This record gives sequence, C-alpha cells and structure tokens, in this order.
Amino acid sequence: MKRILVTGCHGQLGRSLERVSEGRDDLQLTLTDVDSLDLTDREAVEKTIADGNYDFVVNCAAYTAVDRAESDEVAAAKINTEAVGNIARAARASKVKVIHISTDYVFSGQNHRPYDELDEPYPASVYGRTKLEGEGMLTSFCPDSVIIRTAWLYSEYGSNFVKTIIEKGVVRGSLNVVCDQVGTPTYAGDLAKAIIRVIDEEGKNPGVFHFTNEGVASWYDFAIEILRMAGHPEVTVNPVATREYPTAATRPCYSVLDKSKIKRTYSVSIPYWKDSLKECIDRMKGQDGL
Repeated sequence: MKRILVTGCHGQLGRSLERVSEGRDDLQLTLTDVDSLDLTDREAVEKTIADGNYDFVVNCAAYTAVDRAESDEVAAAKINTEAVGNIARAARASKVKVIHISTDYVFSGQNHRPYDELDEPYPASVYGRTKLEGEGMLTSFCPDSVIIRTAWLYSEYGSNFVKTIIEKGVVRGSLNVVCDQVGTPTYAGDLAKAIIRVIDEEGKNPGVFHFTNEGVASWYDFAIEILRMAGHPEVTVNPVATREYPTAATRPCYSVLDKSKIKRTYSVSIPYWKDSLKECIDRMKGQDGL
C-alpha cells in the first residue's frame, strides 16, 4: 500500500488524480487543499507530512492566475515558491518523495523546436519566474524529487479553456482566438495517469520531466476542435494575432515540450491531443450535457 498526500485536490489535476486512482486498492490518497492544509503554514505542512507516514507528496497546488500575478507577485510567490519550500523541507525530514507539477512558462517561448529538460529556463512572466523558483526550492532540499512540467492543461473539472470556449461560443456565436501561440493541449486525466505511473515505479528516477499530450496546435486550432467535438460547429472562430489581444503577462509564443525523457524513463504512453480532447468532451457530455 502506497500512501500519497495530494495537495491542491480541488483543482483539475487533483480531481483527475482522484478519478484515475479509483479502484486501486494499493494506493491510498489523502486529498488536501487550502481549506484543510495551508501550504504557506510551514508548521502545518511539517506536522501533516511527519504524522502521515506518506510515501509520496504530489503537489498539484499552484497560483495559476497568470495575469493577476503580474500585480500580485507576493501572493504568487507564497504559493509557487515558498509553499514548495515548505513541502520540500518537510519531505526531506520525513524521507518522503515529492512529485511536483511545474509549467512551460519557465521558458521564454522563443524556441522553434520542442523544449527539452536541458534547455535553459528563461521565464517572461511573474508566474513563470515563481514556478521556476519553486523548482529550485524543491531540488535544493529534495534532489530525489520528480518535477513534471506541463502546458495548456484542461479537464472536465473546474474552469479551463475548453469550458470557456464552449460557454462563450454558444452565447456569443463568434469568438476571437489567438492563432500565433503554439503548444500542445494537455488532458489532466492523461497527466494524472503519468503521475500514477511514476508512483508505481517508486519515483526511482528523479529529475525534471516534460509531459503534454502528443501533437502541436495553436489556441485557434484548439478552439476549432473543441467546438466541433462539442457539437457547435456553427460558432465562428476568428484567428487573431497576440498583439490584438494584449494581456498583463507575456505568454510564450512557442510552448511545445519534448516528452522523450518521460516516455523513455517511465515507459509512459502519451495519447494524441485530439483523441484526449474527445475523451474529455465525452465525459463532459455524460456529466451535464453540452
């Protein structure tokens, strides 16, 4: 029996982890979020991890309001950096392994080939910088941790790009979507399965890994497929340039991540993004219709 502490359990990935681990009698998940464990409270984190006899901590918690972080750096740093340090210190003291989720925003987005784990990070936003600093906190205290960078996460849970496109598209009948930012949509259910795979393998190979679904798309491409699969092809999607859609935080223009390392190291099988999008939308239809 592996005992796993999950932080940020109310988010997309936390809820996906709960779902994909159902029926696994060899896994015992303790699900926490800010209402039950404040990760910025160092003493609380230390006590929770020390008392829990855990094998793993999976940190899904993050400050993800990318634009708000530009004017709220203190709050972003508390969750994305300081809280990770609290987890790392407590995990080291209790000899618990950590799996931590990071982001493509640690890179500048100026590449023209997929980023691998050896590429030099150069974040262009407060969000990206605080997440990178969180990675540093973890590796300094717990060098045997697994850090998984991901991008463009969505699911049937919570608020995300897929749900926003469907809801706003149906109401408005027409949407403007950025077409010159390129990456890979990532279904949280697939990332959750990859995390479980790392746990099954005892996290035996620590380090930084990249995980997204397979394939490449722009936000415009993603929106077109969302509406088609959701049964709303009548919605008009207009491609627009980033400069026509200004935001407080700079977004990476190119966020494609090289997944070779995690596939090779942990024998992870990664689905094509359109196949996973269909699975997610089918689940959404089963929940409450679209």
